[in-house]
Amino acid sequence: MFIAFHLARFTFKHVFAHAPERYERFLPYVGFRLVLPVAAQALVLLSRSAWVHLLHERAMILHLLSAMLFWLTLIRLCCAVVRQALPKGRFERHTEHFLATALWLGFVSWAIGFDMVVIDWLESMSFSVGKSRLNMLTILNGLLWVSIIVVVALWASRLIESRLMNLKHLDPSLRIVFAKLTRTGLLIAAVLIALPVVGIDLTVLSVFGGAVGIGLGFGLQKIASNFVSGFIILLDHSIRIGDRLMVENRVGYVTKMTSRYVVLKGADGTEALIPNDSLMSNTVVNQSYSDKSMWTSLPVSVAYGTDLDKALELLKQAANHPRVQQEPAPRGFVTLFGDSSINLELGFWVADPENGFMGLKSDLNMAIWRLFQQHGIQMPFPQREIRILNDKPQE
Repeated sequence: MFIAFHLARFTFKHVFAHAPERYERFLPYVGFRLVLPVAAQALVLLSRSAWVHLLHERAMILHLLSAMLFWLTLIRLCCAVVRQALPKGRFERHTEHFLATALWLGFVSWAIGFDMVVIDWLESMSFSVGKSRLNMLTILNGLLWVSIIVVVALWASRLIESRLMNLKHLDPSLRIVFAKLTRTGLLIAAVLIALPVVGIDLTVLSVFGGAVGIGLGFGLQKIASNFVSGFIILLDHSIRIGDRLMVENRVGYVTKMTSRYVVLKGADGTEALIPNDSLMSNTVVNQSYSDKSMWTSLPVSVAYGTDLDKALELLKQAANHPRVQQEPAPRGFVTLFGDSSINLELGFWVADPENGFMGLKSDLNMAIWRLFQQHGIQMPFPQREIRILNDKPQE
């Protein structure tokens, strides 16, 4: 065990310590989890063979240790599959802990010879369902196989989904559609495989399908509408990840698209979950549908008597910024002759609106201020003049 521990530590330092992203891939992660029990198992088997060859008797301790290491390998492999199949979170952690605890309890019951007692007790708890006679052992066995098949289907769907999302030549919306169809198809196949294993006739699905149809007609129609709307949005490419949308006076960027909702992230960091049905039934302004560039403007005031041609030229010079597109070129406009100033406006196209406007407008305002100061152009502010009439000297 000491040698196996140091071998596992050596493997971690040279394989995983400098590349932590390898944890996210299934095979490297499984290799990391299994290197300790497999190395220890090999050393124990070697020691047991040497013991039998030299002393000509069985080493029960080494035999039990070998069985325990085999069980540890099985537990770590199962937990690795669960970790890859389920989304990260509390449910995934609790499932791993429950699975490991259940498997260790099974090993302990086998080691002390208590397993047959438990099996006989479960078989004795029987009851009738129609013409069939079931017992707890059959039910637990069925649940075990169903869980294994569903977890394997989830793991396979996540593996295929990760491969699909890495296909850069494929449109992002199509990647999401194919990933969701693959996940749905694998889950349906898992259910169709698991039901006969449990002993349920597939003709039951016809009754279940009728119940689902009634449920959709009454209470689940909104969920079904969101699901269908999600696939329509993905297939017609009207909304894509990264698009800037305006939905019900809320502006943000699409960061995630699911079968039920779209995540819209605003400039302040807040995220709104917009149901797919709302995107289909309401007016949605896609500000980056054909071109992600956006037009925006910056108001500026100058004093009366200012050379307006010169001021407009300086505004265009101030727009010489890396984030401002030079084609179409920025333009200055005279918008209003106000009470105390002439109002100008600098209009320009921004190439990367996803990076925000506050910093850009601050840079442009500073550039305008410096240019106006250098060329003697005044930026007025409202002034109020008070005159006192009939001012008589006091006696």
